[in-house]
Amino acid sequence: MRLLTLLFCCFSLHIFSQSKEGFWDNIRTTNETIILKSSEKKMVKSADFPVGTTEAVFRITVLDDNQKTSSSLVSVLKAIPDPTGISQGAAGGVFLLSTISGEDKCKYSIFTSAVDAENYIRTGVTTNACYLQKSAINKEVKLLINDSKCLTSNSKNLYFVFESDNWILTEKVVLEIVPWVNTKLSRGWNPITKNELLIIATQLQWTKKLTKKDQFYAWFIGNIQSKYTYAEFKQLIPVEKSNAIEVAVEESLKKSGELEKYYTTIRDQSLQLFKEGKTNAAVDLIKVEMIAKNRATYKDYGVLGDYHLLTQQFSVAEGYYNQGMQLNPTEILFQLNLAHVYLFTNRMSEAKAIHKKHRKENLTSGKSWTAQTQYDFKEFEKRKLPTNDFKKILRILE
Repeated sequence: MRLLTLLFCCFSLHIFSQSKEGFWDNIRTTNETIILKSSEKKMVKSADFPVGTTEAVFRITVLDDNQKTSSSLVSVLKAIPDPTGISQGAAGGVFLLSTISGEDKCKYSIFTSAVDAENYIRTGVTTNACYLQKSAINKEVKLLINDSKCLTSNSKNLYFVFESDNWILTEKVVLEIVPWVNTKLSRGWNPITKNELLIIATQLQWTKKLTKKDQFYAWFIGNIQSKYTYAEFKQLIPVEKSNAIEVAVEESLKKSGELEKYYTTIRDQSLQLFKEGKTNAAVDLIKVEMIAKNRATYKDYGVLGDYHLLTQQFSVAEGYYNQGMQLNPTEILFQLNLAHVYLFTNRMSEAKAIHKKHRKENLTSGKSWTAQTQYDFKEFEKRKLPTNDFKKILRILE
């Protein structure tokens, strides 16, 4: 029967251990031994709680001279891998209290600030104590849970003040604190820090044009969270942070199905710069944002060809049109644009040959070859391009 009881306890502890995703942090623990003189009060500051601490177990043991605790709190907690195992019944308490203690006793109070703890030592006022043990004890174990008076999501330290209950002799007090760290929260991402990422995403100018904003925001926040802890992200220098944001944006747009809309926004911005006469800026935007980042399609080479054609940089335009045609050989518009280049570079026979071959076809836009040619010639006239040979081409199209 006793064996079955032990097996049941072990099984229960195993079940409890699966209920939460986290670990006892056996590195950032508190293990302090202090000597209290008769009627003395003394403060002990805990080690810094790691980010993501949601529970903490503390054990207090009052020892007589030359006594030692039979086992450390960290080693005992190995048998109870989840805080639930402590709060669910007597088994956890037995494990945690399995240590010797002396006859001496002490009282203690817990504070969340050093100022309040020091004030209590001076004045005896415990108004701001988050926990107060009025009865003298020789050993004590308690589990502090998140959002209690003593332990919140922002807690960094606790301040224990011990008061000797021995009016004649000194006594030894051992304080052990072991934090339980939630694995997910240990990365530092909580509603407040995640909101910082949301602000970054909403401040991107082009996000206003997205139709799936919420999906994009969710993917963006998740992307940064998965790659960086909050501390790591905050420590990135500006150029690193800019790159991290850019990569997250690209991946999040792809997952939210908005990537092409983002690229269209870049192209529209470039076109607007060109219309304002800022040709170099328009060209650079396509080169930097589309070509250099391997985002470019045949359309982008076509746009660069158009910019250079309209600014009479014919050889450069021809190069871009040929690059675009390599990416999409079936795009007939490249043939028309090359015919324009040949017309302006005294290669009339080559221009005529292209027009004769395609004059009865329609472009992918739905416009006829003839209508597009006529439209282009009017644009060329507005931009003061040489018009001497336009009539020769229009005759072919009649």
